[in-house]
Amino acid sequence: MPRNILIGLLPVLIVAACGTPQERCISRNTSEYRTVARLLAEVEGNLARGYAWEERQITRTEWDDCPYVVRGKDGERRVLYRSCLRDVVDTERYRVPIDPAAETRKRDNLEARKTALSRPAARAVDACKAAYPEDAAQG
Repeated sequence: MPRNILIGLLPVLIVAACGTPQERCISRNTSEYRTVARLLAEVEGNLARGYAWEERQITRTEWDDCPYVVRGKDGERRVLYRSCLRDVVDTERYRVPIDPAAETRKRDNLEARKTALSRPAARAVDACKAAYPEDAAQG
């Protein structure tokens, strides 16, 4: 579930990086609300599955073709390849057991925090729309 959320938020992050002034204002002023919403979705997913996902970096060595440059008798450079070992880093997801009671408390606290942040976030969005009106033809 967190991966799907991340994929869903990717366009928002891209827009936040290079969006219109209104979009940047909204992104800047609703970041805490979005973070709490993302964490809440993750906790709800953990409760539904009965476990959490964590990630770790695994380094392994594999054979590859490595380029190197040699000069011929005429001074011309040529690229040749030889076998070599390279380290490759992979990300591995694994299951982690959860304490359902602790996750339930965490969910309840996040729901309360999200509810508390929803009204200020809505006001911030309205203020950003008022401060940076956009032309209806742009959207």
